[in-house]
Amino acid sequence: MLSFDRILRFYTRHMAVWVVLFGVLAYFCPGPFNAVGRYNKHFFALTMFGIGAVLDIEDFKRIVRHPLIVLIGSVAQFTIMPLGAFALAKLFRLPPMLAAGLILTGAAPGAMASNVMSYIAKADTAYSVSLTTVSTLLCPLLTPALTCVLAGSVLPVSFWGMALDVMLMVVVPLWVGFAVRRYLGRHVEKILVVFPAISVTFIIFICSLVIASNRDRLAQVTGPVLVIALLLNLYGMVGGYGVGTVFRMDRPRRRTLTIEIGMQNAGLGVVLAKAHMGPEATIPAAIFVFVCIITASALAAVWQRRDEAGATNAV
Repeated sequence: MLSFDRILRFYTRHMAVWVVLFGVLAYFCPGPFNAVGRYNKHFFALTMFGIGAVLDIEDFKRIVRHPLIVLIGSVAQFTIMPLGAFALAKLFRLPPMLAAGLILTGAAPGAMASNVMSYIAKADTAYSVSLTTVSTLLCPLLTPALTCVLAGSVLPVSFWGMALDVMLMVVVPLWVGFAVRRYLGRHVEKILVVFPAISVTFIIFICSLVIASNRDRLAQVTGPVLVIALLLNLYGMVGGYGVGTVFRMDRPRRRTLTIEIGMQNAGLGVVLAKAHMGPEATIPAAIFVFVCIITASALAAVWQRRDEAGATNAV
């Protein structure tokens, strides 16, 4: 008989499946999702609370022990993807709303899903956690700033309004979750597996809400935006692996950078785009969620099988 812990881990690991299934449901039955759409900021705050609750003091100690490689990864995170999004928006001459949404997606911090993918891919999971943590803490400043600079020419963007939203939705609930884990220790340890599942649930809902609220627009823009999102994702992965190679990192860390930079916290991009730009601007971020989860899952599976085959041949 399956235990509750194993069910939750299965649910969390297969996030891509639930994102697709609920996305289809939202397309054909948008009513229930639209009815609670006004609470999406609260849902995202709960997502970040769940992420904060699984962080440990050791995650922050790793950053102090290896500041250079964390700095390299963080700089790569906030340059490769935003600039790539800007270039693709210009190259494909996206309409202002879609261009701004794509740039906001590229300027988002790393996604916690990348930590799971790094683990499956036999990459350096501790490095992945450190990079995600640092990019999440930096995003209240860098995400709105990069979006203003790169997207401001196509659509006015409020820096301070976006920065305040990121602070309230990301940093505050993240630290509250971390404090709960830190000070309630043993009590929280018993239910630790619940928090990633909470975060996955709300990310699924946020993506489904975008599909429900943009149902009429999706048929017109999904094809081109899907291609552009895939190009941005692959560009980020290649760029991440390239950075790891240039700085002579070992294979696990190169894999980590590949996944970490290729995956963005597009759920945050969805919420910010809806609040500060408009419904149409949420489409690139929502589609990017589908794309990056699927490609990262496929790549992680390939690397995992390759390592297992190598270990078998060595024996």
